[in-house]
Amino acid sequence: MPEAPFSRGAHHPPTAVPRAQPPYPAARAATAAPGDGSGLLTSLAPLLAEWLPRQRWFAGKGRPVTGFALVAATELLPCAAAGATPGLLHLLIRAQQPEPPGHRHGYGCGHRRGAAASDCYQILLGVRSALPPPLAPALVGRPDGGPLDGRTLYEALADPRLAGLLLERLRVPGRLGPLRFVREPATAIPAVLAPRLMTAEQSNSSVVYGDTFILKLFRRVSPGTNPDLELPLALARTDCTRVPAPAAWFEAAPPAEGAGPRPEPFTLGVLQPYLTGSADGWRLALDALTVRADFTDAARALGHTTAEVHLAMARALPTSVLRRRQIEHLAAGMSERLDSAAAAVPALQPYRAALHHAYEDLAALGRAGRTWSAQRIHGDLHLGQALLTAADPGGGGGRWSLIDFEGEPSRPLAERRRPQPPVRDIAGMLRSFDYAAAVGRHEDPQEWAGRTRAAYCAGYAEVSGSDPRDEPELLRAHETDKAVYEVVYEARHRPDWLSIPMSAIRRLAAGTSGRTSP
Repeated sequence: MPEAPFSRGAHHPPTAVPRAQPPYPAARAATAAPGDGSGLLTSLAPLLAEWLPRQRWFAGKGRPVTGFALVAATELLPCAAAGATPGLLHLLIRAQQPEPPGHRHGYGCGHRRGAAASDCYQILLGVRSALPPPLAPALVGRPDGGPLDGRTLYEALADPRLAGLLLERLRVPGRLGPLRFVREPATAIPAVLAPRLMTAEQSNSSVVYGDTFILKLFRRVSPGTNPDLELPLALARTDCTRVPAPAAWFEAAPPAEGAGPRPEPFTLGVLQPYLTGSADGWRLALDALTVRADFTDAARALGHTTAEVHLAMARALPTSVLRRRQIEHLAAGMSERLDSAAAAVPALQPYRAALHHAYEDLAALGRAGRTWSAQRIHGDLHLGQALLTAADPGGGGGRWSLIDFEGEPSRPLAERRRPQPPVRDIAGMLRSFDYAAAVGRHEDPQEWAGRTRAAYCAGYAEVSGSDPRDEPELLRAHETDKAVYEVVYEARHRPDWLSIPMSAIRRLAAGTSGRTSP
């Protein structure tokens, strides 16, 4: 962690860091925030109020931004008043918004009901006197007043030079104000790799460097190690090779608040190997559906991979046992989310009572003395989080890897880091097979999904020694909880897809988890 805390909105003194190498020599002289922090925020607030809600990774859409608070501002590259060299300003900004009613019990951040929300966002601003035409779509605006008066501000990740500077910081680690850059000692990072910003990200942003590394930057951040760093690091220390190991990362120390202990650092970004030539499971499943090809062998192999990763996480990190109190709490949380979802999406109302039975059955088993093991899990497992590498030219088949261990970003970080039943990951993947069958327009989507789900569960059992279908109440409760989440998501963001989870809701309300024998 950094040696000393920093003050919100303060001007941080220069901090020595290892000297950067060409082609970014100006990074050697980087200092902390330009000018007075309060003046900087005052000048940026009107621009951010317009720009921030338009970003795909902004979590507070549909609610007004009522104010901003500056957590930290750090110059990664000096924002000089003249010259052709762009500046790079790193910001941590809290966006204040009213909390929607009922949010506590829904699928959100878990803030106090009716209270004001205050999410912290990581923003990287490029600073130039004028913006070159290729960067015009990245424009944020021109502040009126403040230390950057009249300068042109833009999304820095769109600028290859500034995106390259981030890699240089990770290649030559050290501290800069509140920021700390860390590299795994055994990792070699080349000095120059051409960056390209990926356009498919939603809750975060990713930059690919050459075909060697990918840097994932977390946009909404909070104190505590992000699972997308914590879990791959832990797995790298086991014999599990199914998850790309972090090569480098960076973090920030949050300001101390009151007399309590200093909060844990924010995880800001993780650099991992880029799996060149790989394809994600979602695309592969849709391709198979297009040509009516079988997908059960791939699903069985993916079950193997999931079990390998679960077993490795159980070896590397603490586990626990869920007893009556924890099981009742788990079921109660699912019931509360169902009630909140049914209030938001009327289509759920006819199935509400039947769906509650799935959670009541789970709680009844806990009261009868049943226990289940809990451990760290992926947290948001679906076909898009599984990558199959290209087949070996020598004749070997492809190999599955799992990525993106962040969990559901809308959940509080403490909840995502909590041990949970592994079946939650399995339920997520089973729901993903249902989605693929529907989107791929199979003539009998339930039949295709049933075969694929059975192959996946069989593959999981072959490695773990435990078939998730042998715990029908636990599996049904988690699959129901996931389907309810999907209904809310589709109703808000993709109403044309609402019929997909609603089909599962009808099946689950009828009392079946859709088990099919392999």
